[in-house]
Amino acid sequence: MQNKLKVIPLGGLGEIGKNCTIVEYKNEMIMIDCGLTFPDEDMLGVDIVIPDFTYVEENKDKLKGIFITHGHEDHIGGIAYLLKTVDTNVYCSKLTKGLLENKFKEHGLNPNRLKMVNVNNTVKVGNLSAEFIRVSHSIPDSCAIAVKSPIGTILFTGDFKMDFTPIDGEPTDIQKLASLGRKGLLCLFSDSTNVEIEGSSMSEKEVGETFINLFGQAPGRIIVATFASNLHRVQQVIFAAEKYNKKVVLSGRSMINNVKIASSLGYLKIRNNTLIDMKNIKDYSDDQIVVLSTGTQGEPLSALTRMANNEHKQVHLNSSDTVILSSSAIPGNEMPINNTINNLTKIGCDIIYDSLAKVHASGHACQEEIKLMHQLTTPKYFIPAHGEPRQLKKHMEIAMDMGLNKENILVGQNGDVFEFTKKSARINGKVQAGNVLVDGSGIGDVGNIVLKDRKHLSEDGLLVVSLTIEKHTQRVLSNPEIVSRGFIYVKENQDLIENSKDIVMRTMKKCEKKDIHAISQIKYQIREALKSYIYNQTGRDPMILPVLTEVDSNEY
Repeated sequence: MQNKLKVIPLGGLGEIGKNCTIVEYKNEMIMIDCGLTFPDEDMLGVDIVIPDFTYVEENKDKLKGIFITHGHEDHIGGIAYLLKTVDTNVYCSKLTKGLLENKFKEHGLNPNRLKMVNVNNTVKVGNLSAEFIRVSHSIPDSCAIAVKSPIGTILFTGDFKMDFTPIDGEPTDIQKLASLGRKGLLCLFSDSTNVEIEGSSMSEKEVGETFINLFGQAPGRIIVATFASNLHRVQQVIFAAEKYNKKVVLSGRSMINNVKIASSLGYLKIRNNTLIDMKNIKDYSDDQIVVLSTGTQGEPLSALTRMANNEHKQVHLNSSDTVILSSSAIPGNEMPINNTINNLTKIGCDIIYDSLAKVHASGHACQEEIKLMHQLTTPKYFIPAHGEPRQLKKHMEIAMDMGLNKENILVGQNGDVFEFTKKSARINGKVQAGNVLVDGSGIGDVGNIVLKDRKHLSEDGLLVVSLTIEKHTQRVLSNPEIVSRGFIYVKENQDLIENSKDIVMRTMKKCEKKDIHAISQIKYQIREALKSYIYNQTGRDPMILPVLTEVDSNEY
């Protein structure tokens, strides 16, 4: 029987985020990235979403390691949750290791499982090996990973762009990519995030030049909001501040942690007296201060949102302040971002965002850069990844324009098994894949039923009916009590409440006549009777929760 190489995405296909892919050959497998994504608006109360690791847990003896392309949450955020049930090593670059060490400490995991790999080095595990190849992105130490096997080589680009003037002087290694192409690349597994955008992405260096111009013109304080993980952007802000001898204040826990880790590892160049503590901000005049903040997506508890709402303890904005939103909107976040901008406008701040000035450069390749990746690597087969369905389709069309036959392009979904031989490629079978919801300390204990109940509660509220009954006869011992939460204001709806109590009492008598004694059945009868009445009266459908307390009549 011919040996086959399998690629099994558990996340990142048909979606943005949650990137996680298994590569399997014989009885060995490795994982490329293990990320998270953030909940949709209908996932009420959920903190984060991670991949379903069932297939990995069922085959944990085969897993020889997790290989990480870079340190963004959508590529590393699921690792700590997986390692609670699976014991394996994590191979990554120096900065990614530093970021993961912080996570491992929070989750109580063994940091010795983290193995640092230098760029251009190769890690061999059995029949599989993984070579780390430098690519440009918005965080230092980003890599593509070339997985080599007896069947052939598959290149996982990770997140990349073709920035030839990166601020760290480390551009995408096009020579190494071209070398893979010349040797013969079996398959390209490539980022599709910006595939719908024509041309090429802007260089991060242009953003730095914009910062220098804006910082020189601002009359008062400057507040720059960006992703805490966008360390190249953080460096640009620091360079611009130092040019004008301004002090930089960090706001937001993730911003403080990431800057601390990156600077300690030598990835951020900061003069000794540039950073000051937030508590010392009043010791300087407004025109000496730059606040580097989180909150670009209008997150309710973020530093910038609290500033915009006048709820920040140390920073109270005024009309002389300049606020720069150095990011693009993640789809779905447009409304909270607009709310933040409107609140800043009411304060009178000068607000600058990417449609007004070059204050943001994407870390993902646009169409011309994507074409260059295909041209350099000339893969035999191609799997578009890291994108929603429309983006995967567009990437397929670009690959066809580049000369690749349609039958050599495999567009799939999470859980699909992409099966390769030296002469063929196909989707053959499916494994369990999907979303696991993390809510507080609970992992996977929130499912569709819980989410449905939360949605029901959020839309229609709750009505609690309390009733004390005799343990043996189910005879009512006291009048019902009804409590409303998020449904009606009880004091203004006394008739509805009293009528509801009467319906409960009549229902109990009907249960007695029909010889219904099971508590679950009595609750059902109460719920159905009230549901019909309340909907007819109000047009609403609250969640009705009957609470029956059984007592011995002699003790009551």
